[in-house]
Amino acid sequence: MTVKETKLKGCFIIEPQVFKDKRGYFIESYNQATFFAEIGVNINFVQDNESKSSKGVLRGLHYQCGEHAQSKLVRVVKGKVLDVVVDVRKNSPTFGEHVSVELSGENKTQFFVPKGFAHGFLVLEDDTIFSYKCDNFYNKASEAGIMYNDEDLAIDWRFSKEDLIISDKDLVLPTFKDAKL
Repeated sequence: MTVKETKLKGCFIIEPQVFKDKRGYFIESYNQATFFAEIGVNINFVQDNESKSSKGVLRGLHYQCGEHAQSKLVRVVKGKVLDVVVDVRKNSPTFGEHVSVELSGENKTQFFVPKGFAHGFLVLEDDTIFSYKCDNFYNKASEAGIMYNDEDLAIDWRFSKEDLIISDKDLVLPTFKDAKL
């Protein structure tokens, strides 16, 4: 496995070793001991989630606040996404900055997103299956978000606004300046 920390401290891009032969492929998608050795975070994932989406679906930017904040290990099983995180840690030197990475079923790349980051993704291919582990249970009262197209964040989503499919809930998220942090 190859692990690279992004410019946002604590966010890591993980490229697992892929073993391919005439039968297909094998990867170890998660190993707690290896994760701790490479990332330095002793984490206990308690919930796995999966979504299937069409090209153009944008989900996010979401996070949970306070004691219900979540770290996530995200990956794409099938298809392709542009995965984006925004640093919402008020005392961080990279507060308000973002990183994006392309995750796909083909490249098998994973992205570790620690607590204190808003997360979202844009689906780049039809029938994309997105999977992620969380280290805390979902709590509706603690959910928060930021408008995907906030001008202060200046995220390049690669699609025009007209080509995006966004939930009604995500269309009314606050700006970064007005978000509950």
